[in-house]
Amino acid sequence: MALRLSDVKRKARDLGFNLCGITPARPSPTLAAYLRWIERGMQGAMGYMARPDRVKRRQDLREIMPGAKTLILVGLDYYARYAAEETLHDPSRGRIAAYAWGLDYHRVLKLRLETFAEWLAETSGGAPAQKVYVDTGAILERSHAQQAGLGFIGKNTMLIHPRQGSYFFLGEILTSLEFDDYDSPHRESMCGTCTRCLAACPTDAFPEPFVLDARRCISYHTIENQGWIDRELRPDFGNWIFGCDICMDVCPFQRFAEETDEVAFLPLDLDRVAPRLTDILMSNEASFRAMFRRTPVERVRRERIVRNACIAAGNWRNEQAIPHLIQLLYDASALVRGHAAWALWRTMALDSSKLLSDLHRREDDARVRGEVEALLG
Repeated sequence: MALRLSDVKRKARDLGFNLCGITPARPSPTLAAYLRWIERGMQGAMGYMARPDRVKRRQDLREIMPGAKTLILVGLDYYARYAAEETLHDPSRGRIAAYAWGLDYHRVLKLRLETFAEWLAETSGGAPAQKVYVDTGAILERSHAQQAGLGFIGKNTMLIHPRQGSYFFLGEILTSLEFDDYDSPHRESMCGTCTRCLAACPTDAFPEPFVLDARRCISYHTIENQGWIDRELRPDFGNWIFGCDICMDVCPFQRFAEETDEVAFLPLDLDRVAPRLTDILMSNEASFRAMFRRTPVERVRRERIVRNACIAAGNWRNEQAIPHLIQLLYDASALVRGHAAWALWRTMALDSSKLLSDLHRREDDARVRGEVEALLG
């Protein structure tokens, strides 16, 4: 039985997806730009972005699944208006990107996509080869989503729907099913002369329009970077401890975004939006898991979130954080000890000299010792 685009899109709506587009499984039109991006090393420590096998898959979707004919892309809104806007900017709280306020989106989308794929197989009357991905496959999904008509790529490199903004998740089904007709690509860009996103980025992570240098991106450092964060960048992080929404929040198209109907993406409480920094700083493994269980924050683990909270505390510069930062100078993680030292110096300045000298004297980790030397020097 031949599948019609209208039937497939109706099923996508029935499953709760807000967007659905269908495009041939052809190479991404932005493939050359992606190759230039990794040649410049802008992926930072995300080595998987430049792995030869992954590059090969992004060049040809048939490397992922032989016989692939079609890519079905879906979008699911996660935008939630938070009434107490001032809470997000409270320097005593660590701000979390809106996509992580609710439950882990991987689980929510993947279950529906698997149901969608089963329906495709049953309705087509065959046994098509199919693969389901939610932010995990070697697929340039934003570029393919533009080809499927779901929006355009903005100067901040995000996929933007002209009537919904950019606060939606993407998922895809790669299938051997072939359609008689496909969606038309969206126009390349509707940004015009607007550069709000580029100007608003506090770390200047956009060296040029449509190019993001992950090595300067707050979201990259607070989520993907597993190591030390450059001292030069830390003061510009503000109170972000997981992700960053700045370049999306300032986008004019964001005014069209409507609050999601998906209950799973709504925050259960204030601590899912902007937890108190002191709570993060004093957390142990058990309390961290209790605080962020089943959310995207959980996968980053305590060490990195506490590292990020140390940076936010150093930008807060409030004496309430001092006892917790002093305690963290004895943390099992060298990464935490080093960033806690920086936060203490930012908060106490010369009054922290003895504490940092004591840390230097007993410290056996070269990176921590170097951090202290840079501060005291």
